[in-house]
Amino acid sequence: MGDTAQIICSNLNCQAPNPETHRFCQQCRTHLAKRYLWVVGKGVEALKPGKSIGERFLLKEERIVLDTQPGIPLPYTEDIADWILPYLRLFPYQLHLPQVYGKLPPNKKGKYKDIWLLEEAPIQVIPNQKLSKSPVLVLLPELTKVWQDVTPMRQLNWLWQIAHLWQPLSSEGVAASLLNSELLRVEGQVVRLLELQNSPAQEPTLRQLGQFWWQLVPKAKPEIEEFLQQLCQQMIAEDLVSSEELIGELDKILQVVGRSQTCSYQTITVTDTGPTRQRNEDACYPPPSSPGVKQGENSHSLSPTVIVCDGIGGHDGGNVASQLAIETVQQWLDKFPQRLDSNHFELVRQLENSVLEANDRISQRNDNEGRSERQRMGTTIVMAKGYASEVYITHIGDSRAYWITRTGCHQVTLDDDIASREVRLGYSLYRESLQQAGTGALIQALGMSSSNHLRPTVQRFILDEDCIFLLCSDGLSDNDRVEQNWDKEILPVLEKKVNLSTAAAKLIQIANTQNGHDNVTVGLVYYQVKQNSPQQTQQKANTEQGIAVNSPLGKLPESNQFSQLKTRLLVVKNNPPSLFPLLAGVTFLLGLGGLLAYLWVPAIGYRVDSFVSKIKQQQQPTPTITPTPTNNPKPAASLSPGTLIQVTIPPSPTNQNQKTLLLRQSSQPPQNQSIIGSIPDGSILEIERKDERQQERWLLVKVCSTPLEPKSNNPKQQPPQAVPSTFRVIKPGERGWIKESESQPYIQEYSPSESPASSGCYSSARD
Repeated sequence: MGDTAQIICSNLNCQAPNPETHRFCQQCRTHLAKRYLWVVGKGVEALKPGKSIGERFLLKEERIVLDTQPGIPLPYTEDIADWILPYLRLFPYQLHLPQVYGKLPPNKKGKYKDIWLLEEAPIQVIPNQKLSKSPVLVLLPELTKVWQDVTPMRQLNWLWQIAHLWQPLSSEGVAASLLNSELLRVEGQVVRLLELQNSPAQEPTLRQLGQFWWQLVPKAKPEIEEFLQQLCQQMIAEDLVSSEELIGELDKILQVVGRSQTCSYQTITVTDTGPTRQRNEDACYPPPSSPGVKQGENSHSLSPTVIVCDGIGGHDGGNVASQLAIETVQQWLDKFPQRLDSNHFELVRQLENSVLEANDRISQRNDNEGRSERQRMGTTIVMAKGYASEVYITHIGDSRAYWITRTGCHQVTLDDDIASREVRLGYSLYRESLQQAGTGALIQALGMSSSNHLRPTVQRFILDEDCIFLLCSDGLSDNDRVEQNWDKEILPVLEKKVNLSTAAAKLIQIANTQNGHDNVTVGLVYYQVKQNSPQQTQQKANTEQGIAVNSPLGKLPESNQFSQLKTRLLVVKNNPPSLFPLLAGVTFLLGLGGLLAYLWVPAIGYRVDSFVSKIKQQQQPTPTITPTPTNNPKPAASLSPGTLIQVTIPPSPTNQNQKTLLLRQSSQPPQNQSIIGSIPDGSILEIERKDERQQERWLLVKVCSTPLEPKSNNPKQQPPQAVPSTFRVIKPGERGWIKESESQPYIQEYSPSESPASSGCYSSARD
């Protein structure tokens, strides 16, 4: 739409109309909120661009409206539709999901009556080159459309975020949203959903997610192509059955690919009493060092830490509680390693424990001093802890953390207040809840009660570009001051136009002049990401434990090596030599060598099995009738080594390619389950040996013949809709594992009349 709309000033004492292109009210200089909202519900097709709805909302583009009266609350929503409830219950995931703004007034002619408005949808606002014209509104790009244009680190980052969203969205019956490419949008390194889509009667599984991801394999970066292909195969074969397992696999490859970049950090903290308070009850780390506006700075740390606390209790000890929290948490963090291993869950637990210990110390002091109820001193806390390409945000209370990139500013913490709790429980919309008296009161803070009732929030973020995390007390965040000023005061730091110290001082000034009702504390963590050269990547790999790196981003582990445990070091003690342990050790090694030879060398294993089989046959009575060899399959297969079997897969009435048998890599233990390809109906296999691991029986088979030759060895060229077409078709002569329980319904013993010379099979049957 070309012409600008008129926005009514949100200052109730002013309410002057202003052009949409203005940033501040022309009369009172109040910041003009621009709320572009996404429309969902039945009847949205009746809304035509350019039309005004309810004398308040202007339809700017298809399904995008502008609220021209942002300062006036919408009518209270009496009934919240069931299909809207997932938005409310998933409120903690506001970084990725739009939130409910309100319900559109029903149309008098009945064209629509159940239409809802979503804020924070992935809508990009592009300023018009002609300042008198409205900005251009477009949706952020679909992930699948820009997938091939980003780095391997960002590709993995996007998948990692989707994996983290899978379980919470599944619990609310909307995981199908992550399988719809039109809904899956990206803003830089952040995955964002356009809206939520209710899942069908049966909730989608990771198998379907693997099929959706399969379309990304052909355009994956070469450094991760093999890994992603294998990961999708595992998901489709249902070898990965939980989002935790999926996240674990992605974590391991992220650790490898993360060597391709180096993060450097700058941190700064600033705290000020403010114009109306007598004492500063806020505290921060790094500690302030100068009078007046106090500032602490820690540049280029390997593992940066920034903490902001806002004391509660006024003259009764809020400043004591905040200082005690800083002291306790910092003592705990001093024990943390400077470099992070792969145990992310342990780090999260330790961060939680540091906050819980601070709570116990403050609570114990309250108890010792006989403080109860409102007399108890307490504090909020928000903390950023960086490790290489990751940052962990720990939070309790209403001090906030914002993630600022070149493309946007996102609040990543959720206030622990009554308003947020009402939304998470599905009782109220957030903006409506804020209008109720007392809903800004905190439901948890440090020092108020036992740690048994405290639930810290720890979030983890993967970084692949320059960004800034802003931590602040509500002296700055109140009245949306961060959202109003981030692009003018913080974005220039990312653009190398302003230094970090100047930006922090400016934020303090904004808090004091535009809010001014409280102490204010600001902490900034500036992450700078640099792409390494192949030589630097190699050097980083050599200094870390794990897999050697030889390619530009490191050679990915063969097969499913990501799922294997690290090799443990054997500690040798200088004890006097003893003959018996030496003999026992030699015996053990000989036995172990024989066992390994049996397990991993097919020829030896087969001969041992054949020898044992012959002994068993000699012990059994000779049958009175000898079956005549025939080309017809027998009713069942003996599954002993040397037996020939034929694969017979009955077609499904709904999908001719629904069922399949998967051949898994023969050079690895079968439980690793690296898939080679699919075995088509009518194939002839020879059983070379049997193995039992983890209470599952596996068959090592050789492919003697198949009914058809595949056109390509590249599984990426096969369509991903059905399982058989997802994997390449195996060729004669290939070896691999099949699970007996999976294959038994589809295999029967086969007796050939002649053996093809090219296959190398049937020799044992003739012998």
